[in-house]
Amino acid sequence: MTALLEIRDLCVSVVQDGPSTPVVNGVSYTVNRNEILCVVGESGSGKSVTAHALMGLLPEGELQVSAGSILYRGRELVGLTPKDWYGLRGKSFGMVFQEPMTALNPIMRIGRQVDEVLERHTELPAEARRAKVLQLFHDVMLPDPEKLMNAYPFQLSGGQRQRAVIAMALAMEPDILIADEPTTALDVTTQAQILAMIKDIQARMGIGVIFITHDFGVVAEIADRIVVMRHGQVVEQGAAADILNRPQAAYTRQLIAAVPHKPQGKVEAATTPPLMVIDRLRKTFRSDKGRQVLALDDISLTIQQGETVGLVGESGSGKSTLGRTLTGLILPDSGSVRIDGRELVGLSTREWREHRRQIQMVFQDPYASLNPRHRIVDAVAQGPIAFGEPRRKALADARELLELVGLGGDAGDRYPHQFSGGQRQRVGIARALALRPRLLVADEAVSALDVSIQAQVLELLKTVSGQFDLSVLFITHDLRVAAEICDRIAVMRQGELVELGRATDIFYRPQHEYTRRLIDSIPGRQWSKPDFSRADPSEETIAHAT
Repeated sequence: MTALLEIRDLCVSVVQDGPSTPVVNGVSYTVNRNEILCVVGESGSGKSVTAHALMGLLPEGELQVSAGSILYRGRELVGLTPKDWYGLRGKSFGMVFQEPMTALNPIMRIGRQVDEVLERHTELPAEARRAKVLQLFHDVMLPDPEKLMNAYPFQLSGGQRQRAVIAMALAMEPDILIADEPTTALDVTTQAQILAMIKDIQARMGIGVIFITHDFGVVAEIADRIVVMRHGQVVEQGAAADILNRPQAAYTRQLIAAVPHKPQGKVEAATTPPLMVIDRLRKTFRSDKGRQVLALDDISLTIQQGETVGLVGESGSGKSTLGRTLTGLILPDSGSVRIDGRELVGLSTREWREHRRQIQMVFQDPYASLNPRHRIVDAVAQGPIAFGEPRRKALADARELLELVGLGGDAGDRYPHQFSGGQRQRVGIARALALRPRLLVADEAVSALDVSIQAQVLELLKTVSGQFDLSVLFITHDLRVAAEICDRIAVMRQGELVELGRATDIFYRPQHEYTRRLIDSIPGRQWSKPDFSRADPSEETIAHAT
């Protein structure tokens, strides 16, 4: 089979005076027509840097190709001028980025943004371009293409924005589509639709797809071949069936083992007194133009002392609204929230203060909730100090908490930008625990993390909930993850609580049609993970399959 794209011993290094360690070191793989190649690895493995090198998009003055070759249909791409690249991007290569809002102009209508690609690279008249854009919107299964032509990015859902970006990438019918983590933060149902769409487009157009991900569940769903990267190098590559079922490298086995697959659930605990009782909670959001969204529709739920309750649903289901209502960040229209029998709804800001210690929140993006100018130890100690604890003791306790969450006390002297995403999430958990709360609300706390880091954070949440006799409301869109660590799961849809039960019952014996649809949408659900319990991962095997 003749390769469309061939990467040979590619090295990408930091631009600086003197020698530097390559960010990508000796990477070699090929991309063929009519196949999906999945490039897998954790954050920092070099998979996205390699993709940017393939597109000539390395940041000038920061990174550069220092060695190796990139051949597209036999043509060398390393060293091309910006003018040469202009003729290749769009026509030969299309790219879909992880966060579509970074690739879309917020003040330009969606239809015009796709039309702009055609206008720059073709001589088609306006009417023909419009017809092409509508066809592209139809191909990527956007609802009501005529209406969305005139919509702005903020008026689309996350899944719709991702479809629009894919339409832009496909506008010139490129040979190769590079999709960089395009489904990581999407709901499982939207993710399933995007994956099915990419498979369908790839088959219909016969293009080569490079799909970058850290989730082996996604890989099992769509891959023809797999490349596994770690620390800027390829540790293993080959046919999807071989890598998924007979991986040779210890690192590959580690990534596969970290994928939540067949949750065993928690051991059923003894019934404990209720900590929080939520009764008939309602919340409607109203826009200036009179539009109304019922976010919470008569929600009733009890959280027991020491219990972990999973709150599962798609974006817009109301789960984050419920979490923020319980922490006093959103005022409900009606209903009751009681902790230890004490009513929280209607309390003044001053009255809420005494309950802040009891209810703490861990957010999805820990970086956005950390002051970049404050040392980590100060961020963790900030809460206790605000509640009157002596600074010296608060800082000492903060370092102990950093030890507890696996960062080490010395990590407290560093700043947020010096940590990885998983490490920052640990900081967020430490900061929430600093006030010794009784209820922890974790809002999508692991959804954007690598599967191996996700597994570590989930294990940490299990540990601290038991150690502190902590109740946890675990908000997520992934039922696999919820079933892994929760005692019970509540499923929400469009503001309604549609199903509630023990975690394993919800996962293996769902009663509601919506819950069954969520489970059926889990990527790689039909793949039976290999059992590595008898394998000896002591020595890493590096295999470069052809």
